[in-house]
Amino acid sequence: MGAGILVVVGLIALAVLALGLVLRNMIYICAPSEVLIFSGRNRTDAEGRELGYRVIKGGRALRIPLLETVDRLDLTNMIIEITVRNAYSRGGIPLTVQGVANIKLPGEGALIHYALERFLGRTREQIMQVARETLEGNLRGVLATLTPEQVNEDKEAFAHKLTEEAEHDLNKIGLVLDTLKIQNVSDEVGYLDAIGRMRSAHIRRNASVAEAEAQASAAEVKWEQFQQGELHKIEAAIQISRKENDRRIADAQTRRGAMIAEQRATVQAAIAQAEAELQMQEARIEQVTLQLQADVVRPATARKEQAIAQARAAAVKTIEQGKASAKVLEDLAATYRDSAGAGREVLLMQKLLPILRQVSGTIGKLKVKQLTVIGPSNANGASASGESLAAKLMTTSEQIRAATGVDLPAAIRNRLGQGSSGE
Repeated sequence: MGAGILVVVGLIALAVLALGLVLRNMIYICAPSEVLIFSGRNRTDAEGRELGYRVIKGGRALRIPLLETVDRLDLTNMIIEITVRNAYSRGGIPLTVQGVANIKLPGEGALIHYALERFLGRTREQIMQVARETLEGNLRGVLATLTPEQVNEDKEAFAHKLTEEAEHDLNKIGLVLDTLKIQNVSDEVGYLDAIGRMRSAHIRRNASVAEAEAQASAAEVKWEQFQQGELHKIEAAIQISRKENDRRIADAQTRRGAMIAEQRATVQAAIAQAEAELQMQEARIEQVTLQLQADVVRPATARKEQAIAQARAAAVKTIEQGKASAKVLEDLAATYRDSAGAGREVLLMQKLLPILRQVSGTIGKLKVKQLTVIGPSNANGASASGESLAAKLMTTSEQIRAATGVDLPAAIRNRLGQGSSGE
């Protein structure tokens, strides 16, 4: 009995211990410097957005096994040293700026959602690297709008402007900028040192200018006195020159009459010479005109009149020849009409003679033994049957010669010749 109770008590203690261990793994406690993110369950935030996580800042929360995972996000401050080298300011002067910034991750509000989306699961070194690169980019952008004098003389205003630019960009990625301080501004080209030397030079220049102005005032008084003396000398010289000019004017006036008379005589002589030259040129013009009339105009006029006479004579000759040709043609036409058919044959023979000459010239010398011209058998040039008897005999003999090869006229001549010899 006692052993059974001890076993039950032991099992209960073991169950309590196991339950404590399970609850310890399921319950998460959040410190003030961090937030817990329970991921895995859908929920709606206060603004009505659908989220797949819940954020716990401070206190504790219970994780649902198998449905949620828990991540911790450190909210402690991160100190970032910023160094930008050879960043060009307005005016093209490269500057080196050193500063320090304090940033952190937001613990509430809309910024924490930006931070979770970008940095959940990243180490602090990675977050600090992103923040450093963002701040350096903002620092270069602000430097480009300021001159080296503005950056060096008013570091507070420079830091304030840089804070405004950097805070806007850091908030977009879910980071909060607490402070930003500029520690040192320098340049490798010695521009800022030159500014200090330039101010010292301005001071020395002002002193030198004051001293030079005093010396200049003394010199000005001295030279004014010298100027007055020189002016008196110049006025005296002017008076002397005026007297000398008056004397020269008087001498010139006395010589003016003689010079005018001399010039008038010279002009009169030139005018007379010009008039004589003019008359000589007029006489020469008239001579040349007469010479041209004799050498050119008159021969040309004679040739023109001769050409006109020759043209008229040629025209008269042409007219007379035309009239004679017309008369001959008229007489020829009248003869042709009066001669009935004979005139046509005469005209045809006249046209054939040149053609025969051309034809006979192409065949060389032609020897004609006999030429017989057969005229018409009656007055009309034909027999009663419409054709002459000689023409019919000639046609018939030619046809017999062509058909049989017998030259009928030659045979008749031979026969008649033999009969005459027998008698």
